[in-house]
Amino acid sequence: MTTFIIFAGIIFFIAVFVAGIYNRLVSLRNRVKNAFAQIDVQLKRRYDLIPNLVETAKGYIKHERETLEAVIQARAQAVSSNQLAAANPADAGAMHSLMKSENALSQTLGRLFALSENYPDLKANATINQLMEELSSTENKISFARQAYNDMVMTYNNTREVFPNVFVANNFGFQPAALFEIENKMEKEPVKVTF
Repeated sequence: MTTFIIFAGIIFFIAVFVAGIYNRLVSLRNRVKNAFAQIDVQLKRRYDLIPNLVETAKGYIKHERETLEAVIQARAQAVSSNQLAAANPADAGAMHSLMKSENALSQTLGRLFALSENYPDLKANATINQLMEELSSTENKISFARQAYNDMVMTYNNTREVFPNVFVANNFGFQPAALFEIENKMEKEPVKVTF
C-alpha cells in the first residue's frame, strides 16, 4: 500500500509539473498573439492612410501614374499578407510573407516621397502634410509594436526550448514563433516622410 501511495504521489507530481509547463506555454503563446495584434492595429492604420495619400497626390503627380499604382499594389499585397499572419502569428511562412510585402510597401512609399520633391505644389498641400505626419507617427508606433512583439517571441521561444519544457512543447504542438525582422539592410533605414 505504501508503494502505491508513493507511486501515485510521483504520478500526481509529474502531472502537476507538466500541467504547469503547458499552462505557461499557452499563456506565452497568447501573449505573442496579443503582441502581434498590436502590430496589426498599427499596420491597418497605415493601410488606411495610404489610399488617402495616393488620392491626394494624384491631382499633383499626373505623370507619375506608375509609382501611384505601385503603391496601391504594394498596399494590397501587404494587407493580404497581414491577414494571413494575423490568423497565425506563429506561422513562419506567413510572417516571412508579411515582412517581404511590408518591405516592398516601404520601398514604394519611399519612391513616392522622393517624387514629391519635384512637385512644389504637392509639398505645400496641407492635406498631404497632415497625412505625412500621421504616417510618420504610425511608422513609429509600428516600430515600437514590432519591438514588443519580438521581445515576446523571444520569451516564448526561450521558454519553449529549455529543458524540460521542450518535451511538453513538442508533445503538445507548441511551434516556435517567428520574429518580425527586416531582411534587407536598405530597408532598415526609416522611411523619410517629410515634404
